[in-house]
Amino acid sequence: MNASNNNPLPLAGVRVLDVSQVMAGPYCCMLLADLGADVIKIEPPGTGDQTRGAMGFKMKGSDSMGFLNMNRNKRSVTLNLKTAAGKKVFFELVKTADILVENYR
Repeated sequence: MNASNNNPLPLAGVRVLDVSQVMAGPYCCMLLADLGADVIKIEPPGTGDQTRGAMGFKMKGSDSMGFLNMNRNKRSVTLNLKTAAGKKVFFELVKTADILVENYR
């Protein structure tokens, strides 16, 4: 809900899985989240998204200001997509999603 007028945001009820990193994908998903989509960012274990330690000075722990800005309004989960267990969880999440955003080569 938009706090200023109690109208639902345009993408309320839409679920997005974000398995992108760096700029284009996270920016796209940031816009979707700003419009009310339920965005779940999936990050690899260990370092997470490559931009956690890049894109400007650190604001919170080891996360950069750029990372925090581009991933606002998102939930996140760490999944190792190279393991059977990680893939199983990922495919279960895909079943619940309306949109999947990725930027793998």
